[in-house]
Amino acid sequence: MGAFAQKVNIEFDPAAVFAKYRTFAILDGQLNSRNPALNSELLKKRIEADIANDLTRRGLAPVPNGPADLNVRYTFGAVRRMEAEAYPTGWRGWGTRVVRVPYAEGTLVIDLRETATRSLVWRAIASVEKRDAVKVEGKIDDMVRKSLQRYPPKPK
Repeated sequence: MGAFAQKVNIEFDPAAVFAKYRTFAILDGQLNSRNPALNSELLKKRIEADIANDLTRRGLAPVPNGPADLNVRYTFGAVRRMEAEAYPTGWRGWGTRVVRVPYAEGTLVIDLRETATRSLVWRAIASVEKRDAVKVEGKIDDMVRKSLQRYPPKPK
């Protein structure tokens, strides 16, 4: 089993007028992992810098103190999982050998809430699976970039 591809799902409020949002503020992010490499203040700073850089590239201005059009909240977590893989064995391959393979799954959720109404207007859920939790940490920048490249959503 190699690395799994990153998955990014986007949800948004079709009634929201994304063109009116000009500013953002990043509020407290949450890290939920037992692995110290994935649960540190340095990782929080990195995620927040990535979010700020990507939103700024999309035309939004950061507002460190004071009201912004959008409040950004994020949660990052990682969990270790086991996956069973079956291989043919025995005479002429008529048997099956099952091997349990460990991997680490990391999920980043980025929420954008309209400050005036406090309603969720956009959400990205990015997940990646790797054999090693440290390799999940190496994909954080990609997870943020791939999530925010789909903001603002395209009108249908």
